[in-house]
Amino acid sequence: MEATGATGTAEAREADEAVRAWVDGWVVSRGAAPPVVEPWGYTIDVGLAKHPSRHVFGSPHGGALEADVRKVAASVSGADVWLKVFAEPSRVTPWLGPEWWVDPEEGYLMTVALTPAPPQHLVAPEGYRLRTWVRGGVVRTMVTAADGSWAARGQMAPTGRTAVADQIETSPAHRRRGLGSLVMHTLQTAAAEQGCEIGVLAGTVEGRALYESLGWQVVAPLTSARRKGPDES
Repeated sequence: MEATGATGTAEAREADEAVRAWVDGWVVSRGAAPPVVEPWGYTIDVGLAKHPSRHVFGSPHGGALEADVRKVAASVSGADVWLKVFAEPSRVTPWLGPEWWVDPEEGYLMTVALTPAPPQHLVAPEGYRLRTWVRGGVVRTMVTAADGSWAARGQMAPTGRTAVADQIETSPAHRRRGLGSLVMHTLQTAAAEQGCEIGVLAGTVEGRALYESLGWQVVAPLTSARRKGPDES
């Protein structure tokens, strides 16, 4: 029994640390305001017309409780405010009223131990060009096709021991050519070379297979919800 309890405590601590690392790295990556610590999680001012702010609840181990989600959701009246809850959509949806749109697709909070990739994993396939640069402390990488059009991209925000991968995208016209792996290897290597030890990201169902193939592991499920505008039914 003691071993189980110790494991549970370690898992809870890992999940809580991953949530905080994701919050800290995400605000750096997106240029958002520093997070405000709340009793139930974090409030972040994003500053976009369609995303003015978001409320991120604690990990399930820390108690992403129904009462907290209901209370915060009831206090929100502005359109396009987002909620991020570390629980499955099927669990979260009943907590929210019809004024909320809940993404039916489950997301995932994932982590990986960061290590530099072998050199051969950092070379663009024939016909593609890879460019990586740093702006505002955020590492950005882009892959372009032979005609100069965008093929894949991503960015990573180092925040000390951890680094958050963000906005990882591959053009539909260039998928299944290893470009997603190239972007991730490039970002992970850059973060590791800066001394970061743990990578964190919020992934989708579509991206999960790619990340797991690179050693990432799911820490918690993630549900996204948006407060509807007055013109939405």
